[in-house]
Amino acid sequence: MSWTQTYTPVAGSLIVSALVAALPVVALLGALAFFHVKAHWAALIGLVLALGIAIGVYGMPASMAGAAALNGAAFGLLPIGWIVLNAIFVYDITVRTGKFEVVKETIAGLASDRRIQVLLIGFSFGAFIEGAAGFGTPVAISAAMLIGLGFKPLPAAGLALIGNTAPVAYGALGTPIITLAKVTGLNELALSAMTGRQLPLFSLIVPFWLVWAMAGFRGMVEVWPACLVAGLFFAVPQFVVSNFYGPSLVDIVAAAVSLLAMYVLLKVWQPRSVWRFHDERDADAALAAARKSVGAAAARRGPTAAEGLVAWLPWIILSVFVFAWGLPSVKTWMNGIFNPTWEVPFLHNLVHKAPPVSKVLAPEAAKYSLNMLSATGTGLLLSGVVSGLILKLGPGDLLRTYLGTLKRVRFSLLTIAAMLALGFTTRFSGSDSTMGLAFASTGHLFPFFSPLLGWLGVALTGSDTSSNVLFGNLQVVSAQQIGMNPILAAASNSSGGVMGKMIDAQSIVVASVATGQHGHEGIILRYVFWHSLVLACLVGVVVFLQAYVFTGMVPIPH
Repeated sequence: MSWTQTYTPVAGSLIVSALVAALPVVALLGALAFFHVKAHWAALIGLVLALGIAIGVYGMPASMAGAAALNGAAFGLLPIGWIVLNAIFVYDITVRTGKFEVVKETIAGLASDRRIQVLLIGFSFGAFIEGAAGFGTPVAISAAMLIGLGFKPLPAAGLALIGNTAPVAYGALGTPIITLAKVTGLNELALSAMTGRQLPLFSLIVPFWLVWAMAGFRGMVEVWPACLVAGLFFAVPQFVVSNFYGPSLVDIVAAAVSLLAMYVLLKVWQPRSVWRFHDERDADAALAAARKSVGAAAARRGPTAAEGLVAWLPWIILSVFVFAWGLPSVKTWMNGIFNPTWEVPFLHNLVHKAPPVSKVLAPEAAKYSLNMLSATGTGLLLSGVVSGLILKLGPGDLLRTYLGTLKRVRFSLLTIAAMLALGFTTRFSGSDSTMGLAFASTGHLFPFFSPLLGWLGVALTGSDTSSNVLFGNLQVVSAQQIGMNPILAAASNSSGGVMGKMIDAQSIVVASVATGQHGHEGIILRYVFWHSLVLACLVGVVVFLQAYVFTGMVPIPH
């Protein structure tokens, strides 16, 4: 028995239906931000509400709603939870072997200023990991590294989330843009180019924004050369590669150029004063006084080049594995070895999307793949094992470390599963499309709200790719109704979506796990929410101007 989605189930009113559809998300975010409910309980509350609305308001058969929730929970554990678990495992290995202390010293030798460190790790290095893997990996790794460098848990989590914005549309070797082209039928290079004429502006802004969020305006002005170099040397390659090559290597190339430019800058320039957190300044002053009293000779020498290389090996190995696992040819080869795929019972092709969300009445596929070999988390696991063996940890030590990591993230894995179950329930019930249609009904203001629709999609699904699948066609249909270029509208879904990445529940849970803040997800959400909303609105302003003023910026497919 099939079932067709309806988008105005409450009194035939789109606005009232959208308000009802938003209740699970409002309850989830409200429980986290204002009532300090633990994340796994907040997610379960949101899930129960989503199921109740899907069945009781939208008329979705209970068997389909349950199957959608179970499918989402399974996807939450693999690949998302699998990435988080194994990224933290790699970090735990470096801590257990003492090598992270050496990593800290090598970074401090390059720049002991916290503002420079957050640019290097939270922006440039995180962008490289985003380009290679995506799906939560950069937040997990960047936040864990910032904690290891001595950042407090809340800023480590919040800054890793803010830094992981501008690269997201081209994450995982361009997967969001490639998927958007497939969903909409629009030209892939044109979509890549259009997104590449929006996001470089924000790639230039985000490093300044990141430092300002941590150190204030004056602290940001003091390191403006570093902010400019990190952003400019990311933005220019991002524009060039996205416009003249395509989406697949944008982040990899741009992040590598940005890291290299920062390295060169720091060899010839350093900030006049070293910025540290308030509680660190007294400790630094005491240490400086102690070293002065015993003489400079007693000061601890820094690590040698060889020691630094050994300490960085786990992260080098991780980058190599993550990049290899992201290559389409490698994924195809691994999936050919092992990739059992099942059609989800009571769900596959039984739910039909209806116009205007889709062009025609279309069945919604629901398949689950147990792609253990090709999953990014497996590459992270192997990089951890290889790194541990090189650092002389025995099999027993590796197993004990892994079990310790699993114990530490067990509730977070439950949270991620519940969050994705909620997202899949809203997607298959059509309640998220109701919210999308409410945005799309804004008429000539739609170019401003178009990126906010993408922002909502990522906040709901946790993925720019999923947001593009969810709202890509809706963007095109809405654009055609008001005479807006569909290339601009579709690309704006992805560009606006990147700003929702820092507030989606999945990313917040990943950040909380990486920084040891389970139970404090609401505090992290409050830390980043207004940054996310303001940046998304700025994307809306840019798209509005491109739609009505700078129309020549929209590419014409060849």
